[in-house]
Amino acid sequence: MIHSSHTPDETLEQRMADYGHELVFGTFLTPAVDNPERVIALAQLTEQVGLDLVTVQDHPYQPRLMDAWTLLSVIAAHTQSVKVATNVANLPLRQPVVLARSVASLDLITGGRVELGLGAGGFLEAVAANGGPRRSAGESVEALEEALAIIREVWTPKGGGIRLVGRHYQVSGAKRGPAPAHDVEIWLGAYKPRMLGVTGRVADGWLPSSAYTPPEVLAGMNKIIDEAAVEAGRSPAEVRRLYNVSGRFGNGGGFLQGPEAAWIEQLAELTMSEGTSTYILASDDPDDIRRFADVAAGVREAVAAERSGTTSATRAVAGLEVATAAAASAPASGSRVGFSVVPTPAPAVRRSAVQVLDESERPTGPALDPSRTYAPHQLASGQHLIDVHDHLRGELEQIRDLVEQVAAGSLGVGAARSHINTMTMRQNNWTLGVYCETYCRLVTTHHSIEDASLFPRLRRADPALTSVVDRLQEEHLIIHDVLEGVDKALVALVDGSGDIAGLRAAVDLLDDTLLSHLSYEERELVEPLARLGVM
Repeated sequence: MIHSSHTPDETLEQRMADYGHELVFGTFLTPAVDNPERVIALAQLTEQVGLDLVTVQDHPYQPRLMDAWTLLSVIAAHTQSVKVATNVANLPLRQPVVLARSVASLDLITGGRVELGLGAGGFLEAVAANGGPRRSAGESVEALEEALAIIREVWTPKGGGIRLVGRHYQVSGAKRGPAPAHDVEIWLGAYKPRMLGVTGRVADGWLPSSAYTPPEVLAGMNKIIDEAAVEAGRSPAEVRRLYNVSGRFGNGGGFLQGPEAAWIEQLAELTMSEGTSTYILASDDPDDIRRFADVAAGVREAVAAERSGTTSATRAVAGLEVATAAAASAPASGSRVGFSVVPTPAPAVRRSAVQVLDESERPTGPALDPSRTYAPHQLASGQHLIDVHDHLRGELEQIRDLVEQVAAGSLGVGAARSHINTMTMRQNNWTLGVYCETYCRLVTTHHSIEDASLFPRLRRADPALTSVVDRLQEEHLIIHDVLEGVDKALVALVDGSGDIAGLRAAVDLLDDTLLSHLSYEERELVEPLARLGVM
């Protein structure tokens, strides 16, 4: 839960607009039923670029959208660190006790990576058409407040049977539990005064969308929440302020209608003036998600400077002006003056005797201009590619460790082994298979997003990169075949037709091929990404 130094009895005029909450950044993905793999890939990309949260809308009456809780469970299984949340759950079609247990179960499975966005159900006719209750807007607000109390009781492990008799929900002796792994926050999608009052009294967060709530109206709505919180004996800072945002990167004016620097400035200002601390990007464009990661880093730096009392005008827009000036004043001699991002070299020693890439035929792009200087946000674009690749390199090392664990178990298996030892061995093989399959999908997802989005933009921005990009795409196909070889070796190990040596050989080939490819891609693209601004 959120902790704050504000006291409930302070006046609203005395408190600062910034509630001091930790900054959180995430994505709001469309759960389109016609392309489930792409939705999962975008969720993985959210994690890869360093964002914190993946959310999806919940409209159970809409067959063109996937079921939110099923999708979030799969997303959680295909990621390691990002939190997941509904944005927002449709209460009329989600019975409160069952919803509470769904949230707690997924939170336990993920080790505390679930939050609950909750709404009263705005499409009343659609809810009724699908067997839900037919309620007025006012009744929907009443029902939500009752449901919120029930959900929290289910999550409270101690006490007898739950007995809450309301106008819309009656719970008579329901058993408690399970308790979630952490204190799950409940964020309400609220726009009207009555719902804003409920948010202030009992919710952990307020989750509006910029499309319906532009920045200029936030102050008045925040005031309603704050007043309701104080009247309920709470600090206004107990309510996290979230914001679903949409916009366009590029040239232009208005809210979130310009370059990354403009986004940084505007979102940092919202944090300091309105207390907004969680920004969730509504976009299914991989390029937008990558750029939003740059924005997140800039906003964090700008807000940290403001909170620390830094008042120099040069701290605006995450300190980009200062850093750019420093780079411009650096000496112009040397091989990489002004460009501090260093591509990762390929390993000097190969593991496999097989070589599927002819590295001598790799084309090269334009040479680095040693006199050119780069702003920090430009350097960040190139660094993002290395960061994603480092994640893949780390996962590859984990696969190798798992192979050796299986090998150690295999050495102890013999004819005299009991059936239970054999089953343990099979479980080891299955665990490895699931992990490798997930990793193969991760690599394929990374390459698919590059092929579909990043590479075409690079070709357009600098035709001199065309031969390099074409070669990279060719290597993606080769790596796909190498990944298939790992899958085949896993199948052979599990069904007994192969052995650990065959799996080791397949992983050795993957190691050589993938690490060589990642190194080549960084060597050729890290500087163009910074120079062209297309990451």
